[in-house]
Amino acid sequence: MTMTKNIKKELMDKFAVKPGDTGSAAVQVALITERIQYISKHLTGNPKDHSTKRGLTLLISKRKRLLSYLEKNNKQEYSKLIQQLGLRK
Repeated sequence: MTMTKNIKKELMDKFAVKPGDTGSAAVQVALITERIQYISKHLTGNPKDHSTKRGLTLLISKRKRLLSYLEKNNKQEYSKLIQQLGLRK
C-alpha cells in the first residue's frame, strides 16, 4: 500500500513543529522514513528491481542529510525525532 493522503496528514500532524507545518526537517524525515519502510518491504519480494534499489539509496541519503542538519541546528528535536521514529542513532 502506498502512502495515502490520510497517512501523510497523520505524519504531518504528529511531527509538525507548529500547526500547518508541512516542510520542517522533522516532517520531511518522518515522510521519508515511511517511504523507506514501504520500499524495503517491496524489495524483499522483488530483489531484482534495481531502479527501486537506487531510489531507496537516494532516499536514505536524503534522510541522512536532513538528520545531520537537524542534529547540528536543534539537538533536542533531533533526539526526540530519532526516538519517536525508532532510528538507531
